[in-house]
Amino acid sequence: MGNSGSAVKVCTDHQGGINWLSLSPDGQRLLTGSEDGTARLWSTADSQCHGHFQGHESYITFCHLENEAAFTCSADHTIRKWDVVTGQCLAIYRGHTSIVNRILVAKDYLFSGSYDRTARCWSVDKEKQIQEFRGHRNCVLTLAHYSSRDVLEEEEEEEEEEKVSRDLLVTGSTDCTVKVWWVSSGRCYQTLLGHTGAVLCLILDAPNRELFSGSTDYTIRTWNIVTGEQLKVFKEHQGSVICLELVNRHLYSGSADRTVKCWFVDTGERIQTYKAHKHSVSTLKYHAGILFTGSGDACARAFNSRSGVLQKIFRGHKFIINCIQIHNELLYTASHDGTLRIWDIRGICKRNKRRLKKERSVQGRSSQKGSLSRLFNNKVGCMVQQENGQ
Repeated sequence: MGNSGSAVKVCTDHQGGINWLSLSPDGQRLLTGSEDGTARLWSTADSQCHGHFQGHESYITFCHLENEAAFTCSADHTIRKWDVVTGQCLAIYRGHTSIVNRILVAKDYLFSGSYDRTARCWSVDKEKQIQEFRGHRNCVLTLAHYSSRDVLEEEEEEEEEEKVSRDLLVTGSTDCTVKVWWVSSGRCYQTLLGHTGAVLCLILDAPNRELFSGSTDYTIRTWNIVTGEQLKVFKEHQGSVICLELVNRHLYSGSADRTVKCWFVDTGERIQTYKAHKHSVSTLKYHAGILFTGSGDACARAFNSRSGVLQKIFRGHKFIINCIQIHNELLYTASHDGTLRIWDIRGICKRNKRRLKKERSVQGRSSQKGSLSRLFNNKVGCMVQQENGQ
């Protein structure tokens, strides 16, 4: 069992559940998007609310924070861009005909996925739709982006028209498919078939040409994003796979079966299972050898990522934890109860660092002993050979 933790601060400004929490690249700000139709900006320095973004006509489903601008998408079918300093709405992106589920900002592009069965690409600055990706038979739930320059050799690249822009968008849908699209033309480059349930989450590893997808069919699948080939199927979960995290060739998967599993990507071996959740695992994040999880049981938890031992339980939320972020050894949890809670994790991180240091020391001594043993054995082998006249 772990020790219970108390929040160092509880932020109760929202009047509805918080659906998403985004951390700026410089770590200075957090953005929350809520069922109350507003987004709020928080400083990580003083944990105070420094911005209140109002304008959406329905609840906010997802949000994304850059250093200079904030982005929100909503059930009102629109996406909005906000100035983080003034709180002014800088742009409204209109075109979707149903709830916008997810947005992704990459380079000068803004991508969105919707219940209207399409994904779209917008110019961040010009407030203009550049491309529409149409082909899914049901809603688009999750997005990923990469450049073919990251994965393809020159001779492998597609026809000339695609060389103008080598960006690709990946979409996961409730129609059980993953699709890869050329951004420049809107043409579907690959349709990845194999899942028998809705695709809920995607993780991209472009340098290794791999894509991981989690589904309501209880599986995670690995794909070669160049050829579209299905490489592996991870099958041990007994419920929908809700969230994924990839760290150092280790894949962590959170599921409705109340567990997180850790897989070694190169072999497909399941090397650890993290238990103790009393409901679905809704979100997870790896930090400094610790696996942090948020669950439908309203608790966040910290596990030793290697041993699977539960180190701490963070209690206080009343409903599902939808998102977590970590910055400066503080854990931020956002819940459907409408609160943002901040927890001090310095003690856990410090203990874990000591443990890792001790393990490295033991491994070093073991390695030294192994070297001496090999040296001794080599000497014995040489002596035996000399005695036998070899």
